[in-house]
Amino acid sequence: MKVKLVAIVIMLVIAGIWAGFHFSQSEEKRVRKQFALLAGWVSKDPGEKPLTTARKIRGARALFAEKCEVKAPIDSLSGTYTLQEISSYAARARQQFSRLSLRFYDLSIEFTDRERATAFVTANLTGRSTGGEGLDETRELQCMLAKIGDKWLFTSLQVVEVLKK
Repeated sequence: MKVKLVAIVIMLVIAGIWAGFHFSQSEEKRVRKQFALLAGWVSKDPGEKPLTTARKIRGARALFAEKCEVKAPIDSLSGTYTLQEISSYAARARQQFSRLSLRFYDLSIEFTDRERATAFVTANLTGRSTGGEGLDETRELQCMLAKIGDKWLFTSLQVVEVLKK
């Protein structure tokens, strides 16, 4: 009887700590977490199994609003995409690579109101294509996020042109 009581108390303490951590996160930390999650879902290791790929695409999809606008220097990439289109493009893009890694640097976040945020970030995408070619692209991004329910979701991604020397 005493062991059960101790176990229940320990579970309640753990649940309390988790709830305190979860509900005390600042909105900035919650937005930063979305970028960390996106980097993890995009990354691909050599030999990744199809089920893992499907799980990662589903995870990345959950970070986007129903419609997401993309503005890029390449006109064929620019447009407004649905969640289904985002999943489809992500699956096709991942098939072209045996290894892929996304990292975000210098993230700064501005809140326009309680439910909208603009983030400026440097994104570095590296990898190896299935044909053996290397990839190392660094871009400055302006990302718009909206708080929908209790989650911050990407609503717009824009590649910011940086002046070249």
